[in-house]
Amino acid sequence: MRAAEITEDGPFIHQTSLIDSKVAEAPARSSAPSTRRLAWRTRYMIGLVTLDLLIGLGAAVAAFTLRFGVAEDGPNKDMYVLVTCLLPFAWLISLATNRAYERRRLFVGNDEYERVLRSGLGLTAALAIAAFTFDYRLARGYLIIAVPLATLAGVCGRYVVRQRLHRQWGRGERLTRVILVGHEQAVLETTRRLRRERYHGLGVVGACLPTTPSTAPGYHRPIPGMPPVYGNFEMVAPAVARAEADTVIVLSCPEMDGVVVRRLAWQLERDDIDLIMASSLIDVAGDRTTIRPVDGLPMLHVEHPRLKGARRVFKEIFDKAAALLLLLLASPLLLAIALMVRFGPGAQGPAIFRQERVGKGGKPFMIYKFRTMYVDAEARLEELRHLNDNDGTLFKMRVDPRVTPVGRILRRLSLDELPQLLNVLTGDMSLVGPRPPLQREVAQYPADMRRRLVVKPGLTGLWQVSGRSDLSWEESIRLDLSYVENWTLSMDLAILARTLIAVLRRSGAY
Repeated sequence: MRAAEITEDGPFIHQTSLIDSKVAEAPARSSAPSTRRLAWRTRYMIGLVTLDLLIGLGAAVAAFTLRFGVAEDGPNKDMYVLVTCLLPFAWLISLATNRAYERRRLFVGNDEYERVLRSGLGLTAALAIAAFTFDYRLARGYLIIAVPLATLAGVCGRYVVRQRLHRQWGRGERLTRVILVGHEQAVLETTRRLRRERYHGLGVVGACLPTTPSTAPGYHRPIPGMPPVYGNFEMVAPAVARAEADTVIVLSCPEMDGVVVRRLAWQLERDDIDLIMASSLIDVAGDRTTIRPVDGLPMLHVEHPRLKGARRVFKEIFDKAAALLLLLLASPLLLAIALMVRFGPGAQGPAIFRQERVGKGGKPFMIYKFRTMYVDAEARLEELRHLNDNDGTLFKMRVDPRVTPVGRILRRLSLDELPQLLNVLTGDMSLVGPRPPLQREVAQYPADMRRRLVVKPGLTGLWQVSGRSDLSWEESIRLDLSYVENWTLSMDLAILARTLIAVLRRSGAY
């Protein structure tokens, strides 16, 4: 069997088998689903390679034009014409060498973008070494334009292509057809999550449950959101054939031990059906996990989250430098907003609203925001609490009568959060992190939820860019915990980029 691998967006272990198919005991099935899946993925890959080739060519031509001009002639110009023709192919080779075309690094997560960035650095190093080896002076101006331009355009291009694919997944197109194998509650919860988070591209079409009278083939349980049940654990291969599935996800359950899973892999091997093992680990990303064989047994080693060290120091420096720069650039806007809040329609009280929040380690601090509510908002909270649109301790109303007319605009554009740059500058907050909670919210936290407090709260975070107030309380907490457990610098940069998009869309902001 091939070595198992772990996706970057969830605790799923993918397995495929190279065992002789004579051992497999699976019923004959049509290869149409596999062919259909292969067709669109092949087209996607061809489109991606073509895009990268055009990006490399465009960057090379732009660098050549800006560095040497069109009409200018010189002794080395012909050589740079050759370099310009070869650079797009060198860009493709660099991307392939850095595994930017591997299927498990595409579609979701930040790993694809990291590979493009590494490709840019790798190509720069390779060109420098080649120039030194062959004693050829490559103009630095040419390189400074070509490679960074190709890298930036490569990241943006892949983002655009991925978003197009995600929109197709959101419409139910090109979804990988999935059979879930596990206990009823786990199947139901996983189905609901995958249907809610379509950007993973997994569409649940059926399930196999433990042996019970209700697991007869074709049985549909009268539970909202439950997929069709095609039988018990011994009927997975026939279920795949009947549902025309592409993938089997085995959820964590004691019945599906190593021997049973190995036999299932043999059965699914013949038709090239993907087998995914869902780990019982909650929201632990792939870069924290490693498969280490011990006496023939694949052991899953889990690294501790990155809560300290040089990367955290760099995050602190980046936060404060960026906050200072943004405050200087946005100072005219901040002054204009302050005047609107203080003297605009429904104006009451000072322009800046101060409130105690809980920060890192449970330490309280004073948060700053532009005032968006009337001064008696806290006094009116109890009479409105039964109208809460959120299912947890956080109070949110889509149409809150306590919000001023100016405040409603500020909330839609998230401009009321800008004074929190001062909190970032003073070290109480970070640019990216969990939502800063109120003391009364923290008092109701169960033990697991207090994990959010081991890092600084953020001006933006995963929950803000994933739906904001439209998310359930449980989902918001899960996203915050996922950020704490799997934080990386690239994740911060991705969240900051997605924050701008979320603000422009104005979805979930009220």
